[in-house]
Amino acid sequence: MLLLGQLAGVAHGGGRQRNPPCKEMTVYYHNILYDGTNTANATAAFATQPTLLSRSASINDTYFGEIVVFDDPVTAGPALASEPVARAQGFFFYDKKESPNAWFAFSLVFNSTAHRGTLNLMGADLMAEKTRDISVVGGTGDFFMARGVATLRTDSYEGLYYFRLQMDIKLYDCYDV
Repeated sequence: MLLLGQLAGVAHGGGRQRNPPCKEMTVYYHNILYDGTNTANATAAFATQPTLLSRSASINDTYFGEIVVFDDPVTAGPALASEPVARAQGFFFYDKKESPNAWFAFSLVFNSTAHRGTLNLMGADLMAEKTRDISVVGGTGDFFMARGVATLRTDSYEGLYYFRLQMDIKLYDCYDV
């Protein structure tokens, strides 16, 4: 009976301790949405035509149902001209009618002297929150089989057409390749 009582704490996770991250980094994600005139600088574009529902939702600035595809620069510092460290390649879609909210799926593609490979991220971006977490669900190269969390914070916002996210990435599964 005593043994069963001790195992009960382990079975529901009560006895778990969180290990420190095996790798941490902070990077800055820059999204420049195509506005019809910025062809040379745009790194993202709407991939769907607005529907009656998304147009009516856009009145509330939710853009419900719209999909954005991107190939965005990721830098070491907050300035767009900072050292490039990766490209964020993927998409997000607006998935809430009442308030702005998006769901992301993308890869951070690293090709620098510091890192080579990818980190794959996905999850809900609850835009109204000061910080929000999305999952690191895998990786390749220097990040082989990585798992962890990326904490997003909107660092700069210029209407619909530009935003910068500070991404604090903590990896909890790291393998030496």
